[in-house]
Amino acid sequence: MSITLEYLANLCDAELVSGNPSTEISSAADIKSAKPGQITQFTNAKYSHYLKDSLASACFVGMSFTVSDAPSGMALLRSQDPELSFIKALHSLHPEHSVGNGVADTAVVADSAQLADSVFVGAYAIIGQNTRINEHSEILPGAYIGNHVTIGKHCRIHPYAVIYDHTVIGDYVVIHAGAVIGADGFGYKFRNYQHIKVPQVGNVVLGDHVEVGANTCIDRGALGSTSIGEGSKIDNLVQIGHNNQIGKHVIMCGQVGVSGSCHIDDYATLAGSVGIADHVKIGQAAIIMARSGVAGDVAAGAHMFGSPAKDKRTAYKEQIALSRLPDMVKTLKQLEEKISALENTLKK
Repeated sequence: MSITLEYLANLCDAELVSGNPSTEISSAADIKSAKPGQITQFTNAKYSHYLKDSLASACFVGMSFTVSDAPSGMALLRSQDPELSFIKALHSLHPEHSVGNGVADTAVVADSAQLADSVFVGAYAIIGQNTRINEHSEILPGAYIGNHVTIGKHCRIHPYAVIYDHTVIGDYVVIHAGAVIGADGFGYKFRNYQHIKVPQVGNVVLGDHVEVGANTCIDRGALGSTSIGEGSKIDNLVQIGHNNQIGKHVIMCGQVGVSGSCHIDDYATLAGSVGIADHVKIGQAAIIMARSGVAGDVAAGAHMFGSPAKDKRTAYKEQIALSRLPDMVKTLKQLEEKISALENTLKK
């Protein structure tokens, strides 16, 4: 689809400061690859050399951002938040495909399942007993939905995702391909030289607007619920163990691993490959930097790095000190040689 710059500016809370309002924009692209008919964004001065040679028809920039190298034919749209304006443009220019409603002939739906009229169930998907799926939700081909599951409105369950029994899913939730929600928690007791499995009889509860990445696993609680708060976003290949309580608007990047019975407060960020030991509390808005290992509680607002994780400023100082260690060893060896030479001189 194509829309005019004038319409796009109004839609995206931007001011068209140069360019023809009737110019049509058909799609969006990054500043490196944008072509005529596309819109891009310029939010960082380090990309100025790309802006100079850009073929994009239009570009979002900040209200006070200095732009001196824009091509003469490029329209500029100024915005208080150009990144958010660009996101709005993406939604309009690249609308998400809707699969409509109805149940595919090859889908298997239990007689006791309750599906709203506007629900879509794709080919070879399975819906279990006493499961309820609410308005405008989409179960894409090959997904498995167990028994006694509740799925809210406007959800999308992608192919081959697996939702175990008794899972509760809020509205506007997205679960990507291969994710497993509600598998057994990893609970065992060692007795008589063998590992005795602790029955996992809880469930998983996902709040509204949660997104779960591909091949991510969220284990159900041992007795209660593993819960993910409203608006939290979980990347691909993340492992969340049983009994975890994840707050609202938490970010978990790829390959994060969270052991059991942790509490992660609202707005916390866990960067890539972070590992969290069991029974740890991560405070509100704390940031755990990539590849850090957390074995103890983290205060609200803290920035942690390293393994074991510590305040990032302390960790950085230690990293700098370690980088100097070879030179320090060399200097120490030279001093030892000089001392030895002096001692030999004194003996004579």
